[in-house]
Formats: sequence, structure tokens, C-alpha cells
Amino acid sequence: MDGTILFARYAFMPNKLSYCGGNDNRALFDYCVAERTDLGLLIILRKFQAAYPYLKLIAKANHIPDPFDHRVVEAYWIGNELLDQVDLVQFYDSLRERFAKQLDAKTLGYLLSKPPLGARAHHSFHVFDVHSRIGIIDHSLDTMEGCRIGWGQVKEIGATHLVVEHQPLVLERGKLKLGDLRDKRVLRQIDGTGFITDCQIGDFVSFHWDWACDRLSPRQVQNLEKYTEYHLKLANRTL
Repeated sequence: MDGTILFARYAFMPNKLSYCGGNDNRALFDYCVAERTDLGLLIILRKFQAAYPYLKLIAKANHIPDPFDHRVVEAYWIGNELLDQVDLVQFYDSLRERFAKQLDAKTLGYLLSKPPLGARAHHSFHVFDVHSRIGIIDHSLDTMEGCRIGWGQVKEIGATHLVVEHQPLVLERGKLKLGDLRDKRVLRQIDGTGFITDCQIGDFVSFHWDWACDRLSPRQVQNLEKYTEYHLKLANRTL
């Protein structure tokens, strides 16, 4: 799959909810359904100012010219080995450049303490440690659960939804963790179409704000769980 389409699949629902990106949601949806990419899609995706700087950082650290290269996009949303090539100084400088004028000194110091502690340029880091500091949307447990990229095994396929078995985000004794397995209903179609049209019972899928984004390979499930757990532990150190 082209990297721009992969990015758009994960960006669609938060954009529909007006959390990020521009006012091009129907076009974004149509590009994803058609799996068609052109300059117009690139213009839309560059408006995602929360995610796009991470893509540029990952691409630059790995000497990849295109920030929307499939490997780069996968690294940010799901996680892969490209994240290991973003060194502490690069990540620290990127965060400082983005947020120095936006945050007070104390809050900026908190954020800049994370790269030395091992933070990676992954979406889960942004959800658990950045959202709470920049104040774009309410930073509650439900918000973090919706905003993080979730994954689950398909148990039921409905006309417009999937039922997946997944581990929800919970707060236990003041710490964030993934809870016990439970069923969750996620939307997979709008106006009779969506992004996942050929999944089967037993497949693993990803979802973002309760919208089914993509089917996942065993490697991708392992990586998404790895980086989610990793950044939960990192967030808990200063929760």
C-alpha cells in the first residue's frame, strides 16, 4: 500500500472528529476508498501538524527522502526498526523546535526530559506524553484510549462494524496499563464502504477513534503492542 494511503487511513477519523488536519475529510475518505494518491492528497496530509513533523524526523534520521514512504508511515503509527535510528539529540531538538514557543518553561522541560528517558517518535508517545501538555483536546483516559492506535482480533463481522477482542487502556493504582481482554465494537463502513473490506474472523485489525483502519500482520501486531507498552511505562514514570 502506498504510504500516503496508509497515513490517510489512520488520519481519517481524528480529522472527521475535527481533532487534527484541515477541512478535507470527504476527500480524505474518497482517496482511501479508491486507494488513489496524487498531489492533492499530499497537500491534505501535510496539514496534519501533529503527525507530519514526526514523519519528517523519522525519514531524515533514516536517510529516506519521502516522509510519506510506507516504512516511515508504518514506523509512526505502528512501529518498526526505523524508530531506533532517531537518536536522542535529533528527537530532543525536534520537540524543542516544535514546542518551545508554545509551552511554558516547566512544561517544556517535562517534555524534553522524555527523549533522554528513551522516548521514540511513535504515535503512542504523542498520545500518552504530549497531548496532556499541549492542551489541544481534553486529556482523559477515554481520550487516550480513543487516540491511541488500538488492535484486536476479529470475532464478528457486521454490515457496518466489527467486534474485536482487545485490551482496553485502564488506570490501576494511579498507573496506566492495558487491561484484560474484552470485546469492542468498531465502525468499519460509512455510506456502505470503508477501508477494510476483506477481513475474516480471526484476523487482527487496527483502529483509531473506534474506526477500523487496516488489517495487521503478526509482525505489526507485535510491534504495535511493543511500542504501546513501552510508552505506557515511560508515561507512568512521570504520571
